[in-house]
Amino acid sequence: QPSKAIINSITIHPERLNKLAPFAAEVGCNVVALLWGETGLPRDVNERATLTVDLVGKLNEYGIPNEKILVDPVITPITLGAQQVKEVLSFLSMLQEIAPGVKTIVGLSNISNGVTPSLRPYLNRVLLMMLMKYNLYSAILDIYDKELIEIAKGRHPEWVTFVHKIMDGESLDIETLTLKELEIYKTVKVLLGETIFSESWLEI
Repeated sequence: QPSKAIINSITIHPERLNKLAPFAAEVGCNVVALLWGETGLPRDVNERATLTVDLVGKLNEYGIPNEKILVDPVITPITLGAQQVKEVLSFLSMLQEIAPGVKTIVGLSNISNGVTPSLRPYLNRVLLMMLMKYNLYSAILDIYDKELIEIAKGRHPEWVTFVHKIMDGESLDIETLTLKELEIYKTVKVLLGETIFSESWLEI
């Protein structure tokens, strides 16, 4: 059914926008609105917000309603630093004020690009739980990571709640944490930039 299909992706660039948006409007499919501007990756929350207003507005002009638009804020590798993670989280917290009714999507595994394969799942899983705080609608993710899929299906609400407590700055007694909680705690701190990323972050 065309109404369930997704075009991945449409950007603000005219050559792509003007070709794909009319088709999407005609068949009634969903579209990924990729926040990649004329100069590339948005640097901060303000640039993401501006680009969202511009791109969603253009899609609306073509007859694509907000409910058919999935905004991709662009996740970048943690190896490049945690600032972009914080910018994405801040952006998602205000997205519904900017463009009511739009959905969200991320390329989740981008966060761990360039990281040792055995460590990538830890980053992917915790980032997913962090994004869930801001009602992430969908994600392109590793379907072979069983634990990640369980999180996505809502089977570990206690982990998600724990992650959100850390994000909210609640004081925690580190000595009382289980091994799993400690793993999650350390990873959240890395993704928030409160601990400098290195591939030994789980051992520190």
